[in-house]
Formats: sequence, C-alpha cells, structure tokens
Amino acid sequence: MRKVPLIPTILVVAAALTMVGLGIWQLQRKAQKEALLASYAAAQTLPPMSWPAVPQKDPLPLFRTATANCLKVAAMRTAAGQNVKGEPGFLVIADCVTGAEGPGVSVELGWSKDPNAGRDYKGGLVTGVIAPDSRSRMRLVAATPGPGLQASAPPSPDSIPNNHLSYAIQWFLFAGIALVIYALALRRKWREAGNG
Repeated sequence: MRKVPLIPTILVVAAALTMVGLGIWQLQRKAQKEALLASYAAAQTLPPMSWPAVPQKDPLPLFRTATANCLKVAAMRTAAGQNVKGEPGFLVIADCVTGAEGPGVSVELGWSKDPNAGRDYKGGLVTGVIAPDSRSRMRLVAATPGPGLQASAPPSPDSIPNNHLSYAIQWFLFAGIALVIYALALRRKWREAGNG
C-alpha cells in the first residue's frame, strides 16, 4: 500500500483550500464592484447637486454633476492626466475653501503640458463632474477649463478596473497547479520507492 505523507499533504491541501477561498472571495468582490459601477453609471443621470457641505462617507457621489463655490484658493497642485484628446500631461487642481467650516473642494481646473499653468485662478462658481481624488477622496472636474488650460478628459466609471474575475481564475489555477505538482511529486516518490 502506498503511504501518503501526512504533514506535507495537510500543508498542500490547506494551501489549496486557502487559494480556493481567495478565489471565491474575488468572485464576491466582482459582484460588489459591478454593483458599485452600476451605481456610478446611474449617478451620471441624476440631477445636479451642490457640493457637500460636510465630509462625505462611503459611498461617495462619484460621477455626478455638481456645483461648488471656490471662495478662496488654499493651494494648487498637479497630477498626471490626459486631455480630451488623450494626450498625457498635467491636471491642474485647486484646493479651495468653501466656507468657514466644511470639507472644502478640490477643483480640477483643466489640463496642460505646463505644470505651472493655471496658477492665476482666483476661485468662483464651478460646475462639473465629481471624480475620485487620491488626496481629498473626491474632486470636481470643471466642465469649463480654467484660464490658460485645456479641458481634461471627462471622468468616467469605465476608467475604474473590475479585474476580480481574472484574480479569481488565477487563485483557482494556483490551487489546481499546487495539487497537480504535489500529486506528481507523490507519484515520483512512490515510483522511486517501488524501484528501490
């Protein structure tokens, strides 16, 4: 009778089960991401809103049209981005004060090849689309570019990746490969033991 080593078998099976569990988790994340993307697509059809006066909790109102009043520019910054033609360059972002209290608003004024462009922006009423922002969680992408800037690429839910299915498939494949390799190693060990 061929003997199966207990500890290595337990370790390999446990590892394979963990990988299968991770694959199932990725499938659940896929369903959650699809629901989130559907809500973002629906947000594009909602009526315009005023910029939130208090910090937003999840879910953020991303991809919805909004209006904000930049009372004063507190800081200017840039981020890598594209214009409406898809050319790479710099997105010029103004971090604004909206009142004595509140979260303020980050306004993406537009795009330029020059990172110092648009620095003469003084604020005012801005209408645009709410997009994700790595620093302030969300920013308002101005529908009309600021002085000396071109329109930046409009934000779209299509830019958010949903690659959870491919991750799930990878985890299932890793589990299968681990089991196949272990089975081949056992077979070789048994063959060598039979020939010895």
